[in-house]
Amino acid sequence: MASYYYRFSKALIMLCLTCIVLITQAQSQTWSLLQAPKEITLKLIRDPVTLSLASIDYGHIVHDNPFAIFAPSSISDISLLINFSNSLAIPITIAPRGQAHSVHGQAMTNHGVVVNMTELNGFRNGDGIVVVVDDTTIGPYADVGGEQIWIDVLHATLERGLTPLSWTDYLYLSVGGTLSNAGISGQTFRFGPQISNVHQLDVVTGKGDLVTCSAENNSELFYAVLGGLGQFGIITRARIALGPAPTRVKWLRLLYNDFSAFSGDQEHLISFNGINETNAADYVEGFLLQNQPPLDLSFYPEPDQPRITSLVTQYGIIYVIELVKYYDNSTQEHVDEDVKLLVERLKFFPTFMFEKDVSYEEFLNRVHADELFLRSQGLWDVPHPWLNLFVPASRISDFDEGVFKGIILQQNITAGLVIIYPMNRTKWDDNMSAVTPHDDVFYVVSFLRSTVFDKLEEFKAQNRQILQFCANAGMGIKQYLPQNKTREKWEEQFGPKWKTFKQRKAQFDPNRILSPGQGIFN
Repeated sequence: MASYYYRFSKALIMLCLTCIVLITQAQSQTWSLLQAPKEITLKLIRDPVTLSLASIDYGHIVHDNPFAIFAPSSISDISLLINFSNSLAIPITIAPRGQAHSVHGQAMTNHGVVVNMTELNGFRNGDGIVVVVDDTTIGPYADVGGEQIWIDVLHATLERGLTPLSWTDYLYLSVGGTLSNAGISGQTFRFGPQISNVHQLDVVTGKGDLVTCSAENNSELFYAVLGGLGQFGIITRARIALGPAPTRVKWLRLLYNDFSAFSGDQEHLISFNGINETNAADYVEGFLLQNQPPLDLSFYPEPDQPRITSLVTQYGIIYVIELVKYYDNSTQEHVDEDVKLLVERLKFFPTFMFEKDVSYEEFLNRVHADELFLRSQGLWDVPHPWLNLFVPASRISDFDEGVFKGIILQQNITAGLVIIYPMNRTKWDDNMSAVTPHDDVFYVVSFLRSTVFDKLEEFKAQNRQILQFCANAGMGIKQYLPQNKTREKWEEQFGPKWKTFKQRKAQFDPNRILSPGQGIFN
């Protein structure tokens, strides 16, 4: 017993000493920051309200208190801050923050500095988005500040009859933020993720250097930053590929009770993935209607809602394919025939196909209406215990049985939105930092839940259970927007890319100051 108390006391002393060291280091860092050049200190914000806002993100799960917020008035200000941090014996961690739509503290730093990227809007003087129509080498493109949001990019390009090719489902995200992850949606099967549609970047590296990079010049940095989770540099400009903009869309939802028919039809639809194929779908996603509240049927005609509810009650889970075909004045005459050809061999429930005809912008910005409603009900700024996975197509039926039916349906907690749709791996560039499963086709499975604080632990426990099921089954999944807690899990996440990822970190951010909220190297 005496030996036990001795060991316990020794461990407690070591823990206290560690805490003292960490506190001393944090104090040393923050004291050094106050001794920074005036060009830095004059742009540091330390009022409690602003610090509090920067200590939380959309997830409302992680809280990290920064020492200060940095409000840059130019790109060179960001370089100056990073260079100063690197000059210190104990560098200060730096977290770029755009719209802070991360869900697990990825845009935060504890006792470091959060860079408010939105401040660069003033520096741009209205030139944050420049559309170039007549480039004969690479075609039309938009030069976009990393702090700009995608809805504004859409508006600027539509004025010229153009549009980016690849999107996220929610458009009020910063360009630098989505490119640091990948940027995925229902167009990804055809055009690749957003990172596959970038010609060039301006990046402030973790060394403080401002570098213009592309696949041809400074390619190592270019590939590192795209999907690099903010570990190598801060994106300050991106040159985005553009194409002709449609004006309207045919927006369909098809209902299934059989998972193999649902997944088979999804994979059939994404097999027509040539950019110029007129018979290809332009967007393919899917989601679940589950016999758990809330059951959102707002898309469907009111007279059909009772029979859809009956279907969900009967089968427990109904799978929905969301399918879109773009058109404009020149193709309007044939769009109905194109849609008919797309769906004629699909195995959905007869009479359970529903269609809307909306503008291109209305479709792309469809989530914003949900946001406005949730904000009006006080349901936006609540915990979001999301889990986003890439699942190999070869194991997606096992995932359906073990997770959708074996975990989600059996547990009596609010299901929320569950999205599932396939992608083609050939549309991803393996030189980039983003990781995918090895199958030629893999699925995005996103559990996009909102809850109250009292129920948060239930969802977190369910997420852990899902991940453990996948690990036990040897599914070879990858997390999108990963939330790993250990170095071993990060090595598993990146797999064969881990060695390159570490080398790039040492090359571009040797003091490991950037984006500490990811928890990879800090």
